[in-house]
Amino acid sequence: MAVVVNKPLPEFEAQATGGLKVSNASHQGQILVLYFYPKDNTPGCTTEAMQFRDKYADFVKAGAAVFGVSRDNMKSHDDFKGKLELPFELIADTEEKLCHMFGVVKNKIMYGKKVKGIERSTFLVGPDGVLMQEWRGLKVPGHVEEVLKAVKSMKAAQKKAA
Repeated sequence: MAVVVNKPLPEFEAQATGGLKVSNASHQGQILVLYFYPKDNTPGCTTEAMQFRDKYADFVKAGAAVFGVSRDNMKSHDDFKGKLELPFELIADTEEKLCHMFGVVKNKIMYGKKVKGIERSTFLVGPDGVLMQEWRGLKVPGHVEEVLKAVKSMKAAQKKAA
């Protein structure tokens, strides 16, 4: 089942670094940021991870949990996380279950060959488990600030409603 904006996330469960299990229900009551990236230790993905790292305290202050997702295995994620001193966990989606659920697996041309790759994308899930916003096929510069702005406005809307 695919994800749809303004609809609850379908059921899922995934393993993350730090021995964490992440599911559609594991972060109820909290804003969830899931960012999908192609591969650990590549230039764009490293830059993106460092930008989420550098703004992490702001995300937490705004009530959000951040997770990076790629098809890399747990060992690769642990190394990447340690090397960059990432304060958030990375989900190892080696079987591409989450990638397919979020529709981020795309055909790409790499060195003249067709390959399946991950389209850099970010998804913002509300505290009630509903997908609130998505950014697909994005460029790294300025993106993390844009997501943080969306999280802060979601938090402000929650306070008004309370």
